[in-house]
Amino acid sequence: MRDLTFAVLGAGHGGKAIAAHLAIKGFKVNLYNRTLSRIKPIIKMRGIELEGEINGFGRLNIISDRIERVVKGVDIIMVVVPADAHRDIASVCAPYLEDDQIVVLNPGRTCGALEFLRALREKGNRKNVIVAEAQTFIYASRGMGPAQAKIFRIKQAIPVAAIPSGKSNMVVKKLNVAFPEFIPGSSVIETSFNNMGAVFHPSISILNASRIESTMGNFQFYIEGVTQSVARILEAVDEERVKVGRIFDRNSVYSAIDWLSMAYNVVEDNLFDAIHSNPGYVGIMAPRTINNRYITEDVPTSLVPISEFAKLAGVKTPTIDSLINIANIIFKRDFRKEGRNLTSLGLEGLTVKEIREILTKGME
Repeated sequence: MRDLTFAVLGAGHGGKAIAAHLAIKGFKVNLYNRTLSRIKPIIKMRGIELEGEINGFGRLNIISDRIERVVKGVDIIMVVVPADAHRDIASVCAPYLEDDQIVVLNPGRTCGALEFLRALREKGNRKNVIVAEAQTFIYASRGMGPAQAKIFRIKQAIPVAAIPSGKSNMVVKKLNVAFPEFIPGSSVIETSFNNMGAVFHPSISILNASRIESTMGNFQFYIEGVTQSVARILEAVDEERVKVGRIFDRNSVYSAIDWLSMAYNVVEDNLFDAIHSNPGYVGIMAPRTINNRYITEDVPTSLVPISEFAKLAGVKTPTIDSLINIANIIFKRDFRKEGRNLTSLGLEGLTVKEIREILTKGME
């Protein structure tokens, strides 16, 4: 299956890393970004320079801001944009996606695959498009220049699940030709509720807000940003997330400690030690501004849906709700209204059992 062709949607640090890595591996890769100016340097170089765990130059096939050129005829479409842009990407893709094409959200955050499918249907696409989501992003990576990216660490086991879940094994089998790190998830309940961005990103960012603003992010986000006190709040968020997720699937939702062991081979008995023992986090700097995706993406697409599901299931999530409220105050926005709430996901008025059926078997 080396003849598999890929489209990568999004030319941020993650999109550049995946596109370059695939090209270095010998796959035919197209790259899309909605803003032409961002990809002009990549067009000029005809590819992307990659450093870190993988070194080399990935020569790309098509690099364009015209999505119809990029997705036409490819086998697998890797969506690597902030999760709050998933709905927009689905709407733009809808006229061009065809039967049996596979769309993988990298990552889906919480209920990304469901939102993407719902947006395709709203735009009139009734093709047999298979939509899947990764539980986390495959790399710890950063952009190093307009046409450069660095992979600090490749995670070793990333669950991927499709809607319906019966398609997951087929999707992962194809992905494994390029990425052996992907493993089948039981369903998108597993990938959505084991969304570790919900645990780490908003909490560390909000609790380090003054430091980010005063230093313009001149500190190591995980290594310096996670003190003992911050770690205890991370553990509270994690406990609430696990409690909610296990209402929907008792067997597939695991703790952040277990995830760090699975993804990074880090074995500790508390989050502070686990984070500080993870070489994959060393050198990752904090964002330069508080107005960054760790809040503007992860609050509405991670914390909000977990909180919404908690209310439905009668589970209290005081730590998660506090972080949502603080983010609302900082940004003078209503992330709960803007985000993946039960209404926007088409789940309002349904029971836990009915939602479980949709997340495993699909909408139709």
